[in-house]
Amino acid sequence: MSSAKPKTKIKTKKEDAPVNAEVDVYSLAGKKTEKFKLDPAVFAAKVNKSLLHEIVLMYRANQRQGNASTKTRGEVRGGGKKPWRQKGTGRARSGSIRSPLWRGGAIVFGPRPRDYSYYMPKKMRRLALVSCLSAKLKDNEIMVLEKDPELKQPKTKEVAKMLGALKAYRHRILFLYSKRDENLLRSCKNIENLRVKACEDFNAYDVLSNSKVLFSRETHDAIVKRVKAKE
Repeated sequence: MSSAKPKTKIKTKKEDAPVNAEVDVYSLAGKKTEKFKLDPAVFAAKVNKSLLHEIVLMYRANQRQGNASTKTRGEVRGGGKKPWRQKGTGRARSGSIRSPLWRGGAIVFGPRPRDYSYYMPKKMRRLALVSCLSAKLKDNEIMVLEKDPELKQPKTKEVAKMLGALKAYRHRILFLYSKRDENLLRSCKNIENLRVKACEDFNAYDVLSNSKVLFSRETHDAIVKRVKAKE
């Protein structure tokens, strides 16, 4: 008889465990109405932490103005006359009061205006977007609405009331929309922790720099369509 070794179960890490893509759907009054399954290919994918680190570095580098500037000894005003003669004074020889060794002089190897921006391939940016959305779902930081608020006129009070009902008013929120509504955009302008972006314009840095992501079921379909679109 052959002595077969018992099969050992491979323990999976908590990070690699499958994520439940079902989330609660909230009404504008903050009540749970039903369950909604997010697209697992977009919201339940594997989180690539190293890629997220790279994408954050890129977006932050692209935000730099790059206008820090210092002057070399050829650009500092003055210093054309030799302070004292070369020999005979007992002091160290010197040719200009604008030498980098002097107070008020030039700067050696100082910063110069430059462009810090660079870009990553589209596939990497898309994968980073999927990773950060999946990370948000894993941390229970995605909220889905039944529908977008419909306002007849700009009313900041109505949007603030909705956020209060969702218990999200004190958090940094990224609100995504699929159809542009000027009344809604104006109503959100004066709320400090609320950032509003179109579903075709937001990026991975927008998701990571906010605590919660808020969108409607209709916007969910638009996000999935954007991510899965072929180049």
